[in-house]
Amino acid sequence: MKIDERHLVQLAAVIETGGVTEGAAMLGMTQPAVSRTLSMLERRIGEPLFIPGRRPLQPTPLGRQLGIHGKLILGASRKASETVQGFKSGSAGRVRVAGVPFFMDAVISGMIASFQMREPDIMIDQSYGNMPDLLSELDANQIDVAVTPIGTQDLGPDKLFEPILPGRNVITCAVGHALLRERRVTTKHLLAYPWVAPLPGSPLMLDLHAILHSLGISELAIRYSGGSLLSVVNYVSSTNALAILPHSVVFSLRKENKISIVPLEIPQPERTLGIITRRKAYANSAARKFADHVKSEFMDLKRLIERHQRSIVWGQGPFLSEREKSPGER
Repeated sequence: MKIDERHLVQLAAVIETGGVTEGAAMLGMTQPAVSRTLSMLERRIGEPLFIPGRRPLQPTPLGRQLGIHGKLILGASRKASETVQGFKSGSAGRVRVAGVPFFMDAVISGMIASFQMREPDIMIDQSYGNMPDLLSELDANQIDVAVTPIGTQDLGPDKLFEPILPGRNVITCAVGHALLRERRVTTKHLLAYPWVAPLPGSPLMLDLHAILHSLGISELAIRYSGGSLLSVVNYVSSTNALAILPHSVVFSLRKENKISIVPLEIPQPERTLGIITRRKAYANSAARKFADHVKSEFMDLKRLIERHQRSIVWGQGPFLSEREKSPGER
């Protein structure tokens, strides 16, 4: 025997409220409509659902069992409605975010944590990738938000880029490194120590090559490559090796007191870190809410990083151009 689920929901509402009028009001229905449903259900199963003459209405053993099933359906229906409402408002759902590895680990992961403290019902799925991979994943609808540095590349009309931080790199070393005691860092100093290679295909790898080109250096003594951010930091802090990292990443790790910035101006990339999304209207309101959270967090972070940058006495070192050198230095 097939029983209409809607009839069980109405039965559960009447049992829960103790009256047909009250049950109808709970469901937003009329009292005659619910009465007809209960009469139809009793005729169909051939058994009474309520004990005659009892007020408030008291279900029979069979009516009580059927009411339990109806209550489960009613509960599931309410949860489904809440899920739809939460998805549309951005207070529930799933956000797929991907970005360049070091930056995701050092900066964005903390922003994900602060976001979920406010929005505990939103699931965040984080992954990694460089620009070509991220654009492909956006096109394939495999991610909702990409966080990556970008230069002058035209993303086309279907993507939106929202800048959050100017690109700036620094040379890093262990706290207490001998290079930090030098009055003026030269090319010879940079060649005297081993280096950590950035991840293959990453923007940092391009930036390292740009530095080598500006110095007329063909290659550095690479002693370590391919590590995660944690492994690179641990390696640099335990050796005399040098590494190039985004200033924002080093700033985020400052409380760990493992690595320091070599106060040396280096050629900076013509790139800006930002958020890339599909330009079409957001079907996933939670993704829009997350992107707005990241932009808001970066407004404060940007000011702190700029203040930290101004507190460092930067030396021009080997990157001082011939035009800027004093006559005694030429």
